[in-house]
Amino acid sequence: MFAGARLSLQDSIGLLLMSCLMLLMVPTAHARPALPDFTGLVKENAGAVVNISTTQAVQTRARSGSPFDDDQLNQIPEIFRDFFRGPQAPFRGDPRRSQPRTSMGSGFIVSSDGYILTNNHVVEGADEIVVRLSDRRELIATLVGTDPRTDMAVLKVEDNEPLPVVKVGRSRELEPGEWVLAIGSPFGFDYTVTAGIVSAVGRSLPTENYVPFIQTDVAINPGNSGGPLFNLAGEVVGINSQIYTRSGGFMGVSFAIPMDVAMYVFEQIRDQGKVSRGWLGVLIQEVNRDLAESFGLSRPRGALVAEVVADSPAQAAGLQAGDIVLSFEGDAINLSSDLPPMVGRTAIGHKAQLEVLRQGQRITVPVTIAELPGEASETPAPAPAREDAQAPLGLQIEPLSDQVRETYGLTDGVLVRNLARGPGLDAGIRPGDIITELNRQPVTSVADFNRIAKDLPRGKAVSVRVVRQGRASYLVMRIPR
Repeated sequence: MFAGARLSLQDSIGLLLMSCLMLLMVPTAHARPALPDFTGLVKENAGAVVNISTTQAVQTRARSGSPFDDDQLNQIPEIFRDFFRGPQAPFRGDPRRSQPRTSMGSGFIVSSDGYILTNNHVVEGADEIVVRLSDRRELIATLVGTDPRTDMAVLKVEDNEPLPVVKVGRSRELEPGEWVLAIGSPFGFDYTVTAGIVSAVGRSLPTENYVPFIQTDVAINPGNSGGPLFNLAGEVVGINSQIYTRSGGFMGVSFAIPMDVAMYVFEQIRDQGKVSRGWLGVLIQEVNRDLAESFGLSRPRGALVAEVVADSPAQAAGLQAGDIVLSFEGDAINLSSDLPPMVGRTAIGHKAQLEVLRQGQRITVPVTIAELPGEASETPAPAPAREDAQAPLGLQIEPLSDQVRETYGLTDGVLVRNLARGPGLDAGIRPGDIITELNRQPVTSVADFNRIAKDLPRGKAVSVRVVRQGRASYLVMRIPR
């Protein structure tokens, strides 16, 4: 085509189509990335993942010398059951027989000298622990130690051949949305690989106060317990530990112990044979929207101290019920569940700095962390009530009896004898509760309670501190306008 010549309609259409084709062939910066390929990661790390099987001898007593136990007898047609009962039963054996119970789980090797991490519930009560490697080697493992609070166990195996080892990563760097991969033995299927993403971090479960769990949507089922959770760099960032299920199978919600916590526990078990945790000595609760309003916070955050344990580091430092711990060693506390893991990982004897909100003022409280003691025993129920005294808020209250004071170690407060419909019932107060504080003011007597209740602000959130079966907590009530 010559310069200056007029383009025909066909030429114009042809040039337009060529331009569009060239644009389609040029890669754009916003092209959708391909899904990750896990094959290399699996080949590199599967050798360090192990299958763990345990055997536990369980003694059962057969009925009247029968060689069958009750479950087996119930599977026999009823017309024949008597034939297999009693001294006349054929094949009669020892009435006490050992029935081995087996279980299966996963684990992974963290050191070349044979240390293996898994879950405590995988090996709990086991008489024999067998570790099977991917190359079919089977080794008898020794239980070095366990930590039920984090559901962790440390095993040790010995072998003449080299042992493959995983690479340990930092779970604190995980973020929701990251790809993660699990290798384990769900339902006994060895070296099964499943992948997904991190759904959340720092999850607190009701039964675990010292583990900020990693939540994922990786398919985890019975048998995966104790297995590793890898990031895309091939580093172990967690130990698969629990699933949320209503059917016994995977439902899209799984929980893993962060590797930072796991290595802290492992090193203590390996070096000391036990795990020592820091202890503050407070009972805490979540700060919800109404409590935040009643304590003068702009938004819900922090850990509300419901009770200070006697002879604890918190009591020695002067912490008080009603304090809200906003930070620990400079780390902000958004949820009350953030505090226990922080304290638990603190060295015994360390003087920690707490930022506390008290009566609307921010103060710094230094606390010397002690070692977490054993579990406390259950507290007895309150003694029966004596005489009534009508109080506002729909509450029937009475003075504390000497028995109640002695049982709970209280000097002040009033006992709730009964409730009628009103703000107290709506707030969750129950008969038998002991009210020790109302609207941030201490309650020392029935008259004191009535005086404070009469002047409560209407239409606003008001905090009430109650002691219920020995445990203190804060409730919120609202007085109608």
